[in-house]
Amino acid sequence: MTNKTVLYQGAEAEICLDNYMGHKAVQKRRLKKSYRIKQIDNHLIFYRTKEEAKLITESRSCGVSVPIIYDVDLKNGVITMEYLQGKRVKDILNQMSKEERKNICNKIGQSIAKFHNNDIIHGDITTSNMILLDDCVYFIDFGLGEKNNEIESKGVDLHVLMEAIESTHSQYSDCFKDVLDGYCKELKTDADIVIKKIDEIVKRGRYR
Repeated sequence: MTNKTVLYQGAEAEICLDNYMGHKAVQKRRLKKSYRIKQIDNHLIFYRTKEEAKLITESRSCGVSVPIIYDVDLKNGVITMEYLQGKRVKDILNQMSKEERKNICNKIGQSIAKFHNNDIIHGDITTSNMILLDDCVYFIDFGLGEKNNEIESKGVDLHVLMEAIESTHSQYSDCFKDVLDGYCKELKTDADIVIKKIDEIVKRGRYR
């Protein structure tokens, strides 16, 4: 791979724009930590890269839009995947019409339900980690994700999005309600249990 362009530098990973076998691609490279014992660091990078790739692949198989994975280098902690030439939902949601926002938020909720139907926890559901392309919402960055069937984890997943919407899109108070409408339609189990869990999490935060 050549002509690497860094798109984002985080604490855990570097995101680069590059080419892969003639395709425009994104390369996510986990960063080595000098403060960790080398063997432990290598193991963590191997394990986390493997788990993230598995979550992306499984998400696609259960009907959620995610980037196509081109290559996984477990030893070096690199996932090479499709470059999505769309726009971050964070950057465009506030500029949409009311009907457009409602439609996108419904789609977001339906996708989250598909995750949860298959016990996939994304771990960082924010509008920064969603790309709108051809009227389809793609989810990216599964670095904090896991497989977990607990209602608590599903409630936390949604609570993260609720807080992100309140912070970034606060003038559109119906957004999270529209997300939940889509979620309730798609979830195969009782959505009220998850919604009650969100309320519990909110109350916990108030009394800390």
